[in-house]
Amino acid sequence: MNIKNVYILDDRAILYINGEDAKEFLQNLISNDINKVSDVNSCFSSLLTPQGKFLYEFIIVKHKSGYILDCEKPQAEELFKQLSLYKLRSKVEILNLSNEFVVAAFSQEKFLTFDEAKDQPGYTIKYREDPIFLDPRNKELGARLIINLEKLYLSLKKLDLHDANLREYYALSHSLGIVPKDLNKLKEKLFGIECNFEELNGIDFKKGCYVGQENTARIKLKNKLSKRLFPINLINGKLHEGESIYNNEIEIGKVLIDSDYPFALIKYLNKNFDEKGNFKTKEASININKPDWIKN
Repeated sequence: MNIKNVYILDDRAILYINGEDAKEFLQNLISNDINKVSDVNSCFSSLLTPQGKFLYEFIIVKHKSGYILDCEKPQAEELFKQLSLYKLRSKVEILNLSNEFVVAAFSQEKFLTFDEAKDQPGYTIKYREDPIFLDPRNKELGARLIINLEKLYLSLKKLDLHDANLREYYALSHSLGIVPKDLNKLKEKLFGIECNFEELNGIDFKKGCYVGQENTARIKLKNKLSKRLFPINLINGKLHEGESIYNNEIEIGKVLIDSDYPFALIKYLNKNFDEKGNFKTKEASININKPDWIKN
């Protein structure tokens, strides 16, 4: 990532949660520990089904008296509705501020030029009043700035950052094994822990109960994790969502995201899975990239 490049993430949305019960409200729902979120630290988290299946993911940033949720725009409306359903009598206010705020991403190298910056995922500083943080999932994804749309371009000019092609950022995310878009294609099709949320700093196994906690903990503690979400690279042909992936006629996975940045749920412990091999679907030849941050 070039130190002068900035990527305007126009596919991201901003929800804002505040009120006297905001912290407890989020703590009872999300897969991570809200106590990790402070003026100097942001975190990655998810909202799961009661069975522990994936629904939504987001980055949580402390802002003023509440919390910003940086989420994918196609998921924002449903996430807003889901949070509102859980609200009940909680003293919280949930706002969709996507028309007012924008998310911009730039390099880790640029982030470290700021006086107060530290080279640790999630580390958060302020540029004037606006939060800048190193991506809590993987610092190689660089930093993010959440800022009012009206101030965006003047601030980028002062920071000597220049608008770059968003596809470069998507490609980097895909190469790192982190889903950049089309998250709705994953909904309820795999467990949150199969999305590699533990390695991406999105699950806390020491916190109390949250939605989906029981199955998530069981899979972890009983060592039942046998499938993971991996990026796939198309060699030739065409992918189709939901189709099986084979090695010598043995099924080892299923395509979940078939777009420009495809991902599949892979039986990565199966003896027929060789990460250096080529695999087949009905109409395509592919290879599968096991991210280097997955150790087992």
